[in-house]
Amino acid sequence: MSTRASLLIGLALLIVLALVPADLNGLGLPYSGLKRYGTYILTLWLVTAIAAMGVNLIVGYAGQETLAQAAFVGIGAYLTAIAGKYGVPFGLSFIASGIVTFVIGIGLGFPALRVQKHYLAFVTLAFSVLCWLVFRNETAVTGGVMGIRDIERPIVFGLKLRSAVNFYWFVLAIAAAMTFVLWWIVRSPWGRAFTALRENPVRAESLGVDVRLYTLLAFALGSAYGGMAGSLYAPLVEFIDPSPFALGPSLLFMLMVVVGGSGTFAGPFVGAAVAVLLPEWLRAWETWYLLIYAVLVMVMMALAPGGLAGLVSQLLARLRLPSPAFGGGSASPLPPPKTGEENEGRIRP
Repeated sequence: MSTRASLLIGLALLIVLALVPADLNGLGLPYSGLKRYGTYILTLWLVTAIAAMGVNLIVGYAGQETLAQAAFVGIGAYLTAIAGKYGVPFGLSFIASGIVTFVIGIGLGFPALRVQKHYLAFVTLAFSVLCWLVFRNETAVTGGVMGIRDIERPIVFGLKLRSAVNFYWFVLAIAAAMTFVLWWIVRSPWGRAFTALRENPVRAESLGVDVRLYTLLAFALGSAYGGMAGSLYAPLVEFIDPSPFALGPSLLFMLMVVVGGSGTFAGPFVGAAVAVLLPEWLRAWETWYLLIYAVLVMVMMALAPGGLAGLVSQLLARLRLPSPAFGGGSASPLPPPKTGEENEGRIRP
């Protein structure tokens, strides 16, 4: 499907998401919108999806490993909360969160130049634990286990975002912009270089891809997405403490990418929906809902090892329908190697 069609589909989804929490009775439609808690959960899904997009860039497209995304979300959240106490505008805090986590991500990417796979995962795990200890023990700055409370929501162009719906629209606009940026990156030469790095680093380097540069760039961009997600998370919940930024949430971000579809564009959104929205839908089963949730996730992984987005893409491929929203970087951008017969055939007169 063409780029124009993909953008039109994205615009249509954006309009639908914008209307989900709104009261449409005034337009003659029998829909009263979502309640405050429903709008909060939907906003949390968007914030989580932004952080998951960063993990997908590192793991799904660049082929690296990370268990530190929750730490970057925490850095962005604490930076925004602390800066807000000193009267720093949210816009500056949001940009600063992205820049700071981008720089830290570059530093965390250096071990990826020497170690790979589970060894790299242990390095990022150690960084995640280190950040959590700082959040917990540096009480003079972070408030320790008591956290930071009364975090104000931003005011944009004179519009107060105290309302749940207004803040949802604000987060939706930022999520749409960051999704478009990631879509551009994936389709750009950077995206093709990331995919080449994932498929075969040695072969990519032999064809002129700077493996060192693109490894660091993948970690930096993915970490920046986590930091900016944290900057949105702080005013959403209006109170932060170290618990949401421990090792467990980092593993959950990895689960989102794997369940949603690693290396697929829609994977982070689908995975975030499984992690954030599905438990809420299952709460009607009371004490059984966590068991049902765990069983459903295991069944999904067994039936769709390529993730739910990958499963949908395969079904559409069997039906011979285009699926630009579910694909994204699964095919290698490098040409197949020439066989010996082909090379000999080209040399022979």
